[in-house]
Amino acid sequence: MFTVIPYDRRRALTYAHKWAYGRNPAYYNYDEIGGDCTNYASQCLYAGTGIMNDTPTYGWYYFDANRKSPAWTGVNYFYTFMTRKEISVGPFGVETNQNLVLPGDFAQLRFNEKDADAFGHTPIIVSVGRIPSLRNILVAAHTYDTDFRPLSTYQTEEIRFIHILGARKYTDG
Repeated sequence: MFTVIPYDRRRALTYAHKWAYGRNPAYYNYDEIGGDCTNYASQCLYAGTGIMNDTPTYGWYYFDANRKSPAWTGVNYFYTFMTRKEISVGPFGVETNQNLVLPGDFAQLRFNEKDADAFGHTPIIVSVGRIPSLRNILVAAHTYDTDFRPLSTYQTEEIRFIHILGARKYTDG
């Protein structure tokens, strides 16, 4: 049986701001081997849920630099895990549009128009204006470290948004 727990957006955002320009020594820094953006996004999300899914290969977890799931550090794997249809342990969400995002949700950016699956960056949304636009949806990210950066300043082909609904934990009975 599963219980849904709320996503603590405040904790996720506190973590995002604390580590936007630094690296938590509890996690490996992937900047030199593909980028650290989704690792950082996962850390923020974990700070707001406290729940991982340790299913080998298809889960969402980090134990150390060599024992982590593809969804913890890979942009497209992160998306696939967070928007999965099956009910399983861990955070979950839905793809949405910019009008429905909240601080603590995630944007994913596609830079290459020739590869439709080539989303290559996962910043966390840290602020949203009263009427959301790419100018007032502000993000924090790693690889190219930033905090409170407007999405409009990225040159992208496409942006998709992931709204986090909560996290499931397994409970007996």
